[in-house]
Amino acid sequence: MKIATYNINGINGRIENLLRWLAEARPDVVCLQELKCEDHKFPERALLDAGYHAIWQGQKSWNGVAILSRYGEIQETRRGLEGEDEDLHSRYIEAFINGVVIGCLYLPNGNPFPGPKFDYKLRWIKRLQGHADKLLGFGLPVALIGDYNIMPTEVDTYKPEKYVENALFRPEARMLWLALIKSGWTDAIRKLYPDKRFYTFWDYLRNAYGRDAGLRLDHFLLNDVLLSRLSSAAVDKHVRGWDHSSDHAPVWIELEAL
Repeated sequence: MKIATYNINGINGRIENLLRWLAEARPDVVCLQELKCEDHKFPERALLDAGYHAIWQGQKSWNGVAILSRYGEIQETRRGLEGEDEDLHSRYIEAFINGVVIGCLYLPNGNPFPGPKFDYKLRWIKRLQGHADKLLGFGLPVALIGDYNIMPTEVDTYKPEKYVENALFRPEARMLWLALIKSGWTDAIRKLYPDKRFYTFWDYLRNAYGRDAGLRLDHFLLNDVLLSRLSSAAVDKHVRGWDHSSDHAPVWIELEAL
């Protein structure tokens, strides 16, 4: 089972790139973030023609998450997180696919720091922690996948000193990430490659991709039930170099069959 995550940064404007990558990589399940489209504008027909069923939660101009699957109809289990009824951001959707619970998330960026956006980011992570704790109690294989907008360690950025005051690297957010790990989740990439520099995002400015001045923002957190099936992982970095690409590259893991 090959599961991928991809911050597409505008699905309709980059649909050709997405379809090209799907045909090339053939993932079984894909979590998408930053759809930047309303629900009725989601390109469901194009994805069905490519062999993927989908569930999605869109939002005009911002945010938006979706899960694609080659396994047929998707059993949706949740959209949104508990804790703030007034939060209308489309940032979390969850489904049960081929025996695995998959949560697709787009965690708030939080910049500028300090400020209300960063405070919202911290509250959102705490809400995620509350839901993650519930998922651990079900005894099912679970993966929490997506753009976390967090660089957990200095290995996850090309220049740590540059990001000292950036919400992506602030210790407050990194400590909450660590709390997630300590509560029973494993960072799949770091499990397989403890010290290797893997970047998943390159800014559009200053030739960041050409210089490989990247950040690792897109993560897979697996519970112990699923971790035993983890076999490989990689970043499809070359996709970031395509014309009109997202500033993120697709990331994927492979799970052994039961």
